[in-house]
Amino acid sequence: MASTVTYKYIKQNPDIMTYIKRADKALEAIGYTEHSFAHVERVAQTASMILTELDYPERQVELVKIAGIMHDIGNVINRVDHAQSGAVMAFRLLDNLSMPAEEICSIVSAIGNHDESTAVPIDEISAALIIGDKTDVRRTRVRNQDLLTFDIHDRVNYAVEKSNVRFNDNKTSIILELTIDTNISSVMEYFEIFLQRMILCKKASQYFGKRFEMIINGTPVL
Repeated sequence: MASTVTYKYIKQNPDIMTYIKRADKALEAIGYTEHSFAHVERVAQTASMILTELDYPERQVELVKIAGIMHDIGNVINRVDHAQSGAVMAFRLLDNLSMPAEEICSIVSAIGNHDESTAVPIDEISAALIIGDKTDVRRTRVRNQDLLTFDIHDRVNYAVEKSNVRFNDNKTSIILELTIDTNISSVMEYFEIFLQRMILCKKASQYFGKRFEMIINGTPVL
């Protein structure tokens, strides 16, 4: 059974857009970095780039984009277990849109497996979503404009001047390439809060038979 549910359709769905907006508002209230449209759209694009470069079918690319745009809606309930609550929310929303069960399974499995406390790359959709989500580190995610009151998460994100996810030339590695202002945050601080996420990216890359590498200021560090 073919599905008419597309990434474009999801982005035009007012209910889903409301959940994304309200989920980000809830995180703003507890001091988290930006998780709104800029984040979820970037996650969707990075995840879809991975599957496109690895020649997965076009519909699989579409599904990972849908998973990317919806992956954080569970934050509207609570940050705790947001991956699992978001997966349940996504099931109801997509089932009401008459998406085929096989496709819903792929999306809710990916959403339910994207948080580092419980995440497992169980298939290509979940593996690509993990990499897309965990590599989104950038200055524009910082809401706090007072540098004097930055916590470590603010410093690390604000220090990132450029961020790019790409394959190497022979597609044996997925690379996160960062340019960091070390006057704002040290490379060590980056690893202090992101090491678990980078280990998860390594596992997700291994699902595809690839290495995960990180380059900071032109130097390979992972």
